[in-house]
Amino acid sequence: MPTKYASGKHSIAECDRCGQRYMLKQLKKLTIKTKQVSIKVCPECWDPDQPQLQLGMYPVNDPQAVREPRPDTSYLVSGIGPDGNPEGGSRVFQWGWNPVGGARGPDSGLTPNDLIAQGQIGTVTVQTT
Repeated sequence: MPTKYASGKHSIAECDRCGQRYMLKQLKKLTIKTKQVSIKVCPECWDPDQPQLQLGMYPVNDPQAVREPRPDTSYLVSGIGPDGNPEGGSRVFQWGWNPVGGARGPDSGLTPNDLIAQGQIGTVTVQTT
């Protein structure tokens, strides 16, 4: 039984995007939004299906809120230390840079400076054979 179309192994065609001539078997169909369209382009003009065009095609459930939230009371429950500042809790931490601890100027009473910077320098021996 004969086929519907000729083989076209020597056929010349134009790229639908840039207009350059190529062998028909070198041209590829474009895929846009997961659907193949009847646009045939050369290898230089061909690009894969862009994932950003598929936004909204699939349902995305990304909740941000927490059901029945409770306030963080660990800051008040942790108690007050001998210096009058809260001890423990989830919001009591020290930070600092230049100098380590950062307690300087008007906030020196609010920011404790108990941080100690530590560093080490070692030696490395490299042997080549």
